[in-house]
Amino acid sequence: MPLSEPPFPPPAGTHPGTGATAERVVVVGDSHLGSADPGDQDAFHDFLAALPAMTRRLVIMGDLFDFWFEYKFVIPRRPFGTLARIAALAQQGVAVEAFGGNHDRWGGSFWRRDLGIPFHREGAELELAGRRAWVIHGDGLTETKLGGRIIHRVTRHPVTVGVFRALHPDIGFWLADKLSGGLAEANRTEAAMDRAAAAQERYALALLDRRPELALVVMAHTHRARLVEHGGGRWYLNAGQWVRDRSYAVVEPGAIKLLKWPEKP
Repeated sequence: MPLSEPPFPPPAGTHPGTGATAERVVVVGDSHLGSADPGDQDAFHDFLAALPAMTRRLVIMGDLFDFWFEYKFVIPRRPFGTLARIAALAQQGVAVEAFGGNHDRWGGSFWRRDLGIPFHREGAELELAGRRAWVIHGDGLTETKLGGRIIHRVTRHPVTVGVFRALHPDIGFWLADKLSGGLAEANRTEAAMDRAAAAQERYALALLDRRPELALVVMAHTHRARLVEHGGGRWYLNAGQWVRDRSYAVVEPGAIKLLKWPEKP
């Protein structure tokens, strides 16, 4: 039986024995598991275990892992414990949807076929708690440093992906471990992230102006939690970073909340 199909699907609307409803959506981003403090990973696993009592839907906003790349028959070993817990959520009736970030965009068939979880390399339009939303990780849209823009273009380029895919996985994963942290830190100073967060907010509000049908824009990447109302009942949301802050967001029909684990809605 596919992991995405629980043996006894719970009735629509409410998870058995809990107050979780399909109208409450949990949003989390920028966990960077693999490079994060082990305590952040343990807390994230506790967070996943608590979700069936909190929600029937989870949106992962990208950079869940500090590095992820799928070969045809090989995936990284290090994230297995987290992936097993995410698969268990699906078996308990929690719908999970994942987005790729600049550290883990190179996913695809494994998420869809083996986990039964939609995986978006780029942005997608979703319905979140009755709100029409544009959801995207956000890298490459508002980079304020030349290095960030160059890295964004290089890592997305088909030639780069093809060359990496040609490497033996042991070599590829070793190389990614060596490069990932250094390349990221070069563009992740506090001042640079503050500038990127301000630019991202301007981008999101301008998008709401251009697309009046949208009620919500959800982004990640800058590691800065934001909840900004624009035009009355329309919002820009960034759930912030799980790594270090353990921040996440909850979207409900009547409210949007920024929380820090172990806070619960």
